[in-house]
Amino acid sequence: METSLTREQHLELFYYMRLNRSVEDRLVNLFRQNKVVGGLYSSLGQEATSVGTAYALGPGDWIAPMIRNAGALLVRGYKPRDIFTQYMARYTSPTLGKDGTSHFGDLKVRHVVSPISMLGDLIPVMTGIAMAGRYLGQKIVAMTWIGDGGTSTGAFHEGMNLAAQQRAPFVCVIENNQWAYSTPVERQVPLKDLADRAKAYGIASYIVEGNDVVAVYETAKRAVEQCRAGDGPVIIESKTMRMRGHAQHDPAEYVPKEMFEYWKKRDPLGLYEKYLTENRLWDEKSRKGIEARIDRELTEDLEFAENSPFPPPELAEQGVYCEGDSCHKIEADWRRPKEEVMPPKSSVKPVWEVDGFGSGEAGVKRREATPASAQGNGAKAPAAAKAMGKTSRIAKPANSGKKSGAKKAAARKGRG
Repeated sequence: METSLTREQHLELFYYMRLNRSVEDRLVNLFRQNKVVGGLYSSLGQEATSVGTAYALGPGDWIAPMIRNAGALLVRGYKPRDIFTQYMARYTSPTLGKDGTSHFGDLKVRHVVSPISMLGDLIPVMTGIAMAGRYLGQKIVAMTWIGDGGTSTGAFHEGMNLAAQQRAPFVCVIENNQWAYSTPVERQVPLKDLADRAKAYGIASYIVEGNDVVAVYETAKRAVEQCRAGDGPVIIESKTMRMRGHAQHDPAEYVPKEMFEYWKKRDPLGLYEKYLTENRLWDEKSRKGIEARIDRELTEDLEFAENSPFPPPELAEQGVYCEGDSCHKIEADWRRPKEEVMPPKSSVKPVWEVDGFGSGEAGVKRREATPASAQGNGAKAPAAAKAMGKTSRIAKPANSGKKSGAKKAAARKGRG
């Protein structure tokens, strides 16, 4: 498999995947000791998707992880202690013990938007961030993740439609882990490939083997580059498997044992260890060095978390309302002259040509194009059709959102 990754990057991907799994293994023990406040949601079997996609982003890009994207948080610079203390509701956690699970973020430095419990709602939020970045002249890409069940929500479709119409630099990763809580995919949608949802919006999409971290990374990198070039948004469907129940309290007895056995043989860490060995990217010494580093970091961070205090009672009334100038200031980070988006330079006369009044091939055409100075990142016409015309061993290009002239003519003929 051809890849743009260096040896150091290959080993770093393994480090993050192994760290992801090891952090969650420690959390399982804490949960059984009643030290976890609230639920525990595992990403066992899905580490390659979180790590591979987040690793493809640049330092200024934005992410909005969900409950099974601990790997993305680690790639973004969070430490195991941040995750431990958050689940344990300690005062040293990112939210000072006020919230649990993965409900934390960093809007100033790491550009992480905290999860929204209502599934699908992050899609329009990240679409807005992508649009705002373009408006401000920032060359950013926004990314979030959604499960197979979450693609059936209204917010998902509304957000994707807005992103498509605005050509937003936004990557939506569908983690098809086969189960929406206890409902299998084939019982919730009449589609074999969830990437086909992109056809409704006329945007590009990819299908990738979600347990192959190199394939995931290369696919996400291609999608990010398309978005940064102005050819977004892009949907990536990562086919993987949730190897535990919806949460730690769920034994997942509804999943056939044969299904678990099938996916156990496709474990992302096992597959990647084999890949690193066969391609001579590591030896036993480098492997042991990475594992020793992880053990050392986890021991230190877990000790820190367990010795951290719970929040004081008076904290409950603090931070509820924004009071005075000491709360926070929201200022736009302009990377372009404001005059470009202010009248008169930004004005485009609303003059239209109507051909055929919207019937058949005819439609509404704009007489004047948007000035190049007002386009910014992602505002130019889509070139996804060209990008999607090539087949790849890394990922299957699901669609380009375009029909050929022959197909259009056949469709018209079929409609009579």
